[in-house]
Amino acid sequence: MSDDSIRAAIKAHLGVNLEWLEKTREEIIDAELKIVDPHHHVWDMPGNRYLFNEALADFQSGHNVVATVHVQCHSMYRADGPEEMRPVGETEFVNGVAAQSASGEYGSTRVCAGIIGTTDLMLGDRVQPVLEAHLRAGGGRFRGIRPTAAWHESSDVRALNIPPHILMHEKSRAAIKCVDELQLSLDLWVFFTQLDEVLDICRAFPNLKVVINHVGGPVGIGPYANQREAVFKEWRTKIEALANCPNAVIKLGGLAMRYGGFNFNKLPVPPSSDLLVEKWQPYIDVCIDNFGPQRCMFESNFPVDRGMCNYHVLWNAFKKMTRQYSPEERKFMFSKTAAETYRLAI
Repeated sequence: MSDDSIRAAIKAHLGVNLEWLEKTREEIIDAELKIVDPHHHVWDMPGNRYLFNEALADFQSGHNVVATVHVQCHSMYRADGPEEMRPVGETEFVNGVAAQSASGEYGSTRVCAGIIGTTDLMLGDRVQPVLEAHLRAGGGRFRGIRPTAAWHESSDVRALNIPPHILMHEKSRAAIKCVDELQLSLDLWVFFTQLDEVLDICRAFPNLKVVINHVGGPVGIGPYANQREAVFKEWRTKIEALANCPNAVIKLGGLAMRYGGFNFNKLPVPPSSDLLVEKWQPYIDVCIDNFGPQRCMFESNFPVDRGMCNYHVLWNAFKKMTRQYSPEERKFMFSKTAAETYRLAI
């Protein structure tokens, strides 16, 4: 992927207005509850900087975040060398961030304790040396890949101009077989219209841990604007089918991306946790009801979701959404599922 494509991918996300974010502050609830944030990014793009210091400020904003997982974001690729190896630069960079955190000089949160990188699935079985390079670069922290797979026929929805139905291609299946054999996980961010393809992956590789990002990608923009009920119904049917695959787990979050169409960024002040609960509870309930707490993990998706809400407010909302669950069930959703999925020692 070219530098221009990488920058386009970042620019597709909402801008962050720090002055606006400061207008909403909340007291932290259930402050003792341990959190593993299994989905965030670190990057340095013009006007959108989120490196160790910025991330740590969010992680230490009041909640008990004990560890985090970085998920690929097309950042810090190698500038030269074989094209297929350039994404390994991101793993090298993130492992350095993790080492900085692991020094203990910056508090108890273990930032980037797990690393999810990426590769081009169209390499087929030639992906093997790339995965092995990621493993070496990750310093024992590399856990899996997230390929670029989110595609939609509408240019108002799709993030990047990639070929359609990549996950169904025979070369992709050969690449995923290599991921499976190395006992790595496969994170997938797709739109809800692609969940049938994810289901096919889960069935074809029953021993592969498949991590569905962002509650399965419901969309509320482009052709789906003002179609929320119809989208919800179709999305729920696909989620119910995926939940029958025991190797699938799901991340609860990502709803503050522009794709969801909630438009909190257009409000005079950032949303409160109560407003987030009001708008997102139905999606969270469907996921937990079908996957069960043991296969659900809350995620921040920061700094992407930072364009619509505060970090501490987001986790307050997640906690409010789950007050009806037992302490053990909440433990799974806030830390244990993530720790087990990504094999984190916490």
